[in-house]
Amino acid sequence: MKNAAVLVGFMAVVLFGCATSQPFGTVVAREWKGRVAPARADEYYAYLVGGVKKMGAVAGNLGVQIMRRDEPSAVEFTVISYWETREAIKAYAGEDIEKPHHLPRDREMLLELPDRVLHYDVTYTDLERVRLRD
Repeated sequence: MKNAAVLVGFMAVVLFGCATSQPFGTVVAREWKGRVAPARADEYYAYLVGGVKKMGAVAGNLGVQIMRRDEPSAVEFTVISYWETREAIKAYAGEDIEKPHHLPRDREMLLELPDRVLHYDVTYTDLERVRLRD
């Protein structure tokens, strides 16, 4: 039993790193929201996908999701990116991790520029059955 605990601890260090400021074994989720006019929603979505795909090459990034919510007056996009540590986010976004890391055309396309992103410690997830339809 003791060897199993050591193995689990080692695997957690390999997967999540050991120098973190969050609880052991957690991942940090970074949430950004932006709104566009409905007429530009599809154009912005294609642009946004191109931007977030580049995030995958950033050290410490574990993945990203884009969600869309259509309303009559605006379409809201939510981007959740997952990171090993807050330090990894700092390397990507700068010292103030709550400051958004805008894409070059966001000022032109968004209805307003978000002034803050939120961060969460992910302590549980079960997404094994989540699949996007083609």
